[in-house]
Amino acid sequence: GSSSPERQHYKDIWLEDMLVWSQSFLADSKPSLLCGDLNIAHTENDIWNPSGNRRTSGFLDHEREWFDRLLQSGWKDLVRVQFGGIKGPYSWWSNRGRARELDRGWRIDYILANPAAADRFVRAEVIREGGLRISDHAPVIADFSDHGH
Repeated sequence: GSSSPERQHYKDIWLEDMLVWSQSFLADSKPSLLCGDLNIAHTENDIWNPSGNRRTSGFLDHEREWFDRLLQSGWKDLVRVQFGGIKGPYSWWSNRGRARELDRGWRIDYILANPAAADRFVRAEVIREGGLRISDHAPVIADFSDHGH
């Protein structure tokens, strides 16, 4: 979305389509996950500098409201389930300004679980240190049990 207004418009349409598509997995008794780089820092705790990024794609009000709707529909953000309302843990850092070294990042990589998967959730982790050095993202992992709670 940051490359042009046209790309932001395309992102916004895609997000709405994805929200509608994702609903079919919520009532399913089969565990389902939505995982990946959604390029949205959902809350102020998901970005190091919220006030300086209010007009930046990935932290726009309407993107964050979309994320609210996604979670309100029934998806669970497993990193937030694990860590609660703390600042971070971030999963992406700019390659500029020693951002990774200073932990000035964004949390834009998610593991979202439908209720059946959330019932089997054990723990989540962002592997900031010793993670992949070939990327500006850190691995985000989740563990699950064989049986629900």
